[in-house]
Amino acid sequence: MDPATELGPLSSEEAAVLLADQVKRSVDKGAKVLLGGKRADHEGAFMEPTILTNLKPGIAAYHEELFGPVASFYVVKDEQAAIDLANDSDFGLGASVFTQDIERGKKVADQIDTGMVFINHPTWTQADLPFGGTKRSGFGRELSELGIQEFVNKKLIRVSKLNDPF
Repeated sequence: MDPATELGPLSSEEAAVLLADQVKRSVDKGAKVLLGGKRADHEGAFMEPTILTNLKPGIAAYHEELFGPVASFYVVKDEQAAIDLANDSDFGLGASVFTQDIERGKKVADQIDTGMVFINHPTWTQADLPFGGTKRSGFGRELSELGIQEFVNKKLIRVSKLNDPF
């Protein structure tokens, strides 16, 4: 509740322990820590802001969802490699594409297998935008008119005249 807080705690001590373990397992397999990488040095479920790089298949941070202040930083050779990397995941909640060429950004966004793609904006949620993912990040949508439809049992009633062919 300290107003000077810039980064809050994780949801629980268990979540902080799991995240620290994911970072440690990643580093043990070859990931490099550019910033942070440890539990914050004070009471509570805090983790230092962390940036990991040198991530490859077989490293925890490459395959697992990291729920906390850990960013995975990749360098790729070209646009197709970036799309392939984005799609090389069992998860697919959201993605962001940053570009000055909006039409190109839309083409890239169309090739990314996630439920949401934002161009020139971090992934986001608000009541009038549908929220949901693909793959192990779920199916269907919450929020917006699309989300309301997930909670409705629709019924089809079709009327034909008795003499109409089927």
